[in-house]
Amino acid sequence: MTERTPESTTDGLRNQFLIAMPSLQDGYFAQTVTYICEHTEEGAMGLVINQPLELSLEQMLLQLDLQLTAGGGGQRIFRGGPVQPEHGFVLHPAGDGWSGTRDLSDDLALTTSRDILEAIARGEGPEHTLIALGYAGWGPGQLESEIAENSWLVAPAKHTILFSLPPNQRLNAAARLIGIDMNLISQVAGHA
Repeated sequence: MTERTPESTTDGLRNQFLIAMPSLQDGYFAQTVTYICEHTEEGAMGLVINQPLELSLEQMLLQLDLQLTAGGGGQRIFRGGPVQPEHGFVLHPAGDGWSGTRDLSDDLALTTSRDILEAIARGEGPEHTLIALGYAGWGPGQLESEIAENSWLVAPAKHTILFSLPPNQRLNAAARLIGIDMNLISQVAGHA
């Protein structure tokens, strides 16, 4: 198997999961899985996908003066990262285009415009969504440096983990994609 470094591909780590190693004790990123939306030589942007807020879709829509007329109101909103926590991001399968949609891969897109929330409220939005407030950001070379310091594992992103698994199962499921059992790493960490 050929190893690829982030510099060897134009997409870098885009469409990958970052899995926090147990040694990453940063209060925000400890035990997180982050989906990387963008990665260039100018930096990286991602959404944490396993930290649900105590905020439902219905509650968020009400705060935006949108009435939910379809099901799914109990869907949890996620804490996507510490940068711009007042800004919303909707991760969804690619297809229909809303005004603020950016394709992330052949089968995944990110939308930041209100029109997708209006469609979701009417029951006309994407079949699967992960809605997050805020994002995680890294400056030029910062993410590469953190990976080199063994703060993160990298795994290919999978729709089932993004949209189907309960949030508390996403960390272990993402690690299993690359043959890692996070429970064993946690038990061994710190032992000489």
